[in-house]
Amino acid sequence: MDGWLEIGKIVAPQGLQGEMRVYPETDFPERFEVPGQRWLLRPGKSEPEPVELKKGRYLEGKKLYVIKLAGIEYRDRAEELRGCKLLVPETDRPQLGEDEYHVMDLIGLSVFLQESGELIGKVIDVIPAGNDLLEVELQDSESKKPEKKKQDKQNVLIPFVRAIAPVVDLEDSRIEITPPPGLLTINEK
Repeated sequence: MDGWLEIGKIVAPQGLQGEMRVYPETDFPERFEVPGQRWLLRPGKSEPEPVELKKGRYLEGKKLYVIKLAGIEYRDRAEELRGCKLLVPETDRPQLGEDEYHVMDLIGLSVFLQESGELIGKVIDVIPAGNDLLEVELQDSESKKPEKKKQDKQNVLIPFVRAIAPVVDLEDSRIEITPPPGLLTINEK
C-alpha cells in the first residue's frame, strides 16, 4: 500500500485477556514494545484504521511478539483480528546507520557485476538469515536456456555482505556485486 509500511501480521490470540501474537515484518522491536498509535488493516479492506498499542513483548524462541491493543479485552475480540496487518506511515522510518538499508528500498534495485558493469538482474526479495540474502531474478535468464519457458525466470541468492555487494547506490537504483566463482550459476539445472 502506498504511504504505509507493514510492520507485522496478527497470527493468533495469546491467553484470555485480549493479547495477540504478531509475526514481525520489521527489524525494529520498538514497533511492538513502545506504546503509541499504529494502524490496523483488516483482510479485504483498503483503508487502515487507527489503533493504540498499549504494550508488547518479544516471545523468545518463537520469533513472535505478544501485543495488547486498546479496547481488546477478551480472547474472542483478539481472535477477530487474526490475519490483520499492523501498519505505520511510510514517513515513520527509523534512522539507519551506515551500511544499513530498509528492505523496501532494496527491492527492485538493478544488480550489476562491478568488474564488467554487466546487468545481471534485479532484487525481488530480501531473505533474513545469518546474513541477509538478496533474491535476484536474473536478466534474460530464459534467453540463455532456450528450452526454458519464458515464465521460468532464474533466481539466485546473493549474500548481502560488503565483500560481495560493496556498492549500494539507492539514488541510482543499483547494487554492484563481486560474486565468487560459481555463485551466479549455483542454482542452474
